[in-house]
Amino acid sequence: MSGQTLTDRIAAAQYTLTGSEVSRAVCKATTHEQTAPKKKHLEYLIQATQDTNVNVPQMADTLMERVGNASWVVVFKALITTHHLMVHGNERFLQFLASRNTLFNLSNFLDKTGSHGYDMSTFIRRYSRYLNEKAFAYRQMSFDFGRVKKGAEGAMRTMSVEKLLKGMPTLQSQIDALLDFDVHPQDLNNGVINACFLLLFKDLIKLYACYNDGIINLLEKFFQMKRSQCKDGLEIYKRFLTRMTRVSEFFKIAEQVGIDKNDIPELTQAPESLLESLETHLNTLEGKKPEDK
Repeated sequence: MSGQTLTDRIAAAQYTLTGSEVSRAVCKATTHEQTAPKKKHLEYLIQATQDTNVNVPQMADTLMERVGNASWVVVFKALITTHHLMVHGNERFLQFLASRNTLFNLSNFLDKTGSHGYDMSTFIRRYSRYLNEKAFAYRQMSFDFGRVKKGAEGAMRTMSVEKLLKGMPTLQSQIDALLDFDVHPQDLNNGVINACFLLLFKDLIKLYACYNDGIINLLEKFFQMKRSQCKDGLEIYKRFLTRMTRVSEFFKIAEQVGIDKNDIPELTQAPESLLESLETHLNTLEGKKPEDK
C-alpha cells in the first residue's frame, strides 16, 4: 500500500485539533506507507526530546498507541521511530523507557493480511525484544552502551572488576537480542525493514566496540582476580569467542546489502593459546593439576 491512507490523515488531523504537534509528528512518522519514517518527522521528534516543555511520557505513550496498531507497517515504523529516539534523542527519553516495568509486549504480534505481513511480523517480534533488552540494559547499568566513551579511556576499559563482571553479561544479552533478529539479504526487501536493519547495524558497531573494550579490561585484570571472579571471567571470555562468529555473520550480511566495507569493523580472532592460559590459571587457583582437567 503506497501513500498515506485516509486513517493516517484522520489520525494526524485529530492531533492537530487537540494542539499536540508532537503526537501529530509521531502519526506522520508511522503512516501505512511502506517506506522508512521520513527524516523531517524524526528530526522534529529528536528536537522535541531536547525541549524541556515537551512531555516525554506523553510522546512515549503516543508511540505505544501506534505500536498497538494492527498493521505491520505502522507497528514496525513505530518501533523504528522509538529506536531512533533512543539513539539520537535526549537521554531522558531512554531514561523514561527504561523506568517502565514493561515496554513492548509483541511476542504474539501477527499481521494476517498477507504473506508479507506474516514475514514482517516475525521481525517485529524479534525487534521489539531487542528494544526491550536495550531499555533493560540501561536500567541495569544507568548508562547506554551505545553512548558511552570507547577506547583506552572509555567506560568499559576503566571499569572496576566488580562492575565489569556485572556489566558484561548485560552487554552480552543485548548483543544476543540484536543478533537474534536473524535477517538474511532476501528479507531486506522494503524500506521499512531496511531502516530497521541500518539502526541495528549501527548499534552493533557501538556494542561490539564496548564488548571488545570490556574483554581487554577483563584480560588485563584476570591474573589479579579472586578465584570466583576468574571463574565468571572465563565464562564471559568463552561466550565472547562464540559470539565473534555471529557478529561476523551479521557484518557479512551488511556488506551483501550494500553497506560500505569501510564502515564495517575488522574482527580479529584471539589465539587459542590465550584461552588455554586462562584455563590453566583458573585450574591452578582451584588446586587442580593439569591431568585433573
